[in-house]
This record gives sequence, C-alpha cells and structure tokens, in this order.
Amino acid sequence: MSEQTAVAGSQVGGEIVPAASAGGPAAAPDEPRADPKPRNNRAWWLVLPVVVSVAFTAVIPLMTVVNFSVQDVFSPSDRLFVGLEWFRSVARDPEVRAAFVRTLLFSAQVLLLEIPLGVALAVVMPRRGLGMSVALVLVALPLLIPWNVVGTIWQIFARGDIGLGGWTVNNVLGINFNYTLDSTDAWITVLVMDVWHWTPLVALLAYAGLRSIPQPYFQAAQIDGASAWATFRHIQLPRLRGVLTIAILLRFMDSFMIYTEPFVVTGGGPGNATSFLSILLSKIAVGQFDLGPAGAFSLLYFLFVQILCYVFFTVLTRSGR
Repeated sequence: MSEQTAVAGSQVGGEIVPAASAGGPAAAPDEPRADPKPRNNRAWWLVLPVVVSVAFTAVIPLMTVVNFSVQDVFSPSDRLFVGLEWFRSVARDPEVRAAFVRTLLFSAQVLLLEIPLGVALAVVMPRRGLGMSVALVLVALPLLIPWNVVGTIWQIFARGDIGLGGWTVNNVLGINFNYTLDSTDAWITVLVMDVWHWTPLVALLAYAGLRSIPQPYFQAAQIDGASAWATFRHIQLPRLRGVLTIAILLRFMDSFMIYTEPFVVTGGGPGNATSFLSILLSKIAVGQFDLGPAGAFSLLYFLFVQILCYVFFTVLTRSGR
C-alpha cells in the first residue's frame, strides 16, 4: 500500500495549517474581498432637498391635520383636547355616510364605463402614418383642459336653454332635461362629463400597451385565421393587464376624490344629489370652519383611499400572474 496522500495538518508558528488534499492545491486562508462599488455617503446630501420638500409638502401638513383632529379649536390660543370624539362624530354622521355611498357609486360607474371605452378606442386607433398622429392629438385634447374649465364648458353645454347639448336633448330628442332641477339629470351630466374628460387617459395607456406587442404575434394569429375577437382576447388583452392596472388605480383615485368639476357644474346639487365626499369636506372645513371635524374627516378619507387602492392593486396584480 502506498504512502498516505493526505496529512491532517502541520503546525507552523503555533497555528494549524491544513494540508493540501490529494491532487489539489493548498487551501488559502480567507481574505476580505474588496467592495467593487465603494460607497460614498456624501451622495445622501443630494437626497436631502427631496426629504425637505416631502416634509414641508406632506408630512408637516398631515401632522397639522392630525393635531386638529384631536382638539376642539376655539381660537389660535384656545384649544381643548377631545381625543377621538371627532372621529366618532364623523363616522356616525348620516350626511357623511350618504356622501360616501354616492362617491363609491360614482367611482364604480366611472370604472365600468371608462375602462371598456378606453380599451375599445385604443384598439381602433391607427397604428401608423398620419392618421396615428391626428388620432393621438384628438384623443389627448380633453386631457389638456384644466379641471375648472371643464366644469365651465359642461355647465354651459348642458344647459337646456342655451347649451347645445341640453337644447338638443330637450328639443330634438323630446326629453325633458334640466340638470339644475332634476337630481338624475345632474348625476348623468357629471358622469358624462367625467367620461368625456378622462376616457382619453385610459385610451392612451391602453394604446401604449398595444404598441408594445411584437408584430410576430399578430402575424401568427393571421396565419392561424384567428378572428379579431380571438386576437384581442388571447394576444392583446393579456398584454394590457399591466397598463389597465395603472388605469384602474388612477381613475378610481381621481373619481373618488373628484371635486372641481361637479362643484362648478352643479355645486353639489340639486339638494345633495352630487355632493360627494370632497365637496362635503370642503363645506365643513371652509364653509363652517369646523377644523376638528374637518381634520378627522380628512384622515378617515385619506385612510380609506389608501386601503382601497391597496386592495385594488393587490387583486389586479395577483389576477395577472
């Protein structure tokens, strides 16, 4: 039998050095590895302006609202701590509950109308040539109009006496339409206005998603003789899930916090027919100057929007996997 090919180890300078295994080099002791990307903590100074900006535009105002929500403010120097009393008062207020139901119903109708219309518009839009440029400009035009101007446009357009839309409905279609007196007419006017204003956003997002689909997919579907519906269902719609998630979240947040357009057109009326949560909050904070209830209302409003957006995002992203 040959001599042993492995040695347990040798002692050098009081330390045990492992011997080389058979046919292999001796094991080198562990050495610290140099970081290939050295860190420069001075770069954090570049982030400091962003932190300061967020603190002044978000954190400090939010903490001010939190401070008001737990106090009864009589004057700048005279306040009384009331704890969660304003939160309980707002949660039990029947007017707040009615406004919440109206806002939730309006957001649901907005999503049910604008998402299918936006996707359909994106599908029929031209993909190349001069027609594509013209279509993109025409579709994007409503998005360029300021919110208060949109409200003024529809306030005049939907009037039954001088507005083209209202006059046509009353005199050509023979339907008695008056959004200033009838709550249903006011609701329809605000809903149609929002659909006209924001469906182009959904269409442009969906159009960008469609343009990102490689042409070989469509060529393969054409070779297989797939119909337009089959092509949309199996090729286009799966690729639109990401942009549709963004579109649904954006449209929900905007519709649930809508204020300017319905306030300009109807002022929240007739009665409380179009008084959404944002209009009611403005009435409490500005009209009545009840800072405590307004602060509690704002925090509950903010918290609910965040929770519902998180639920929307979680459900939509999981369904797309």
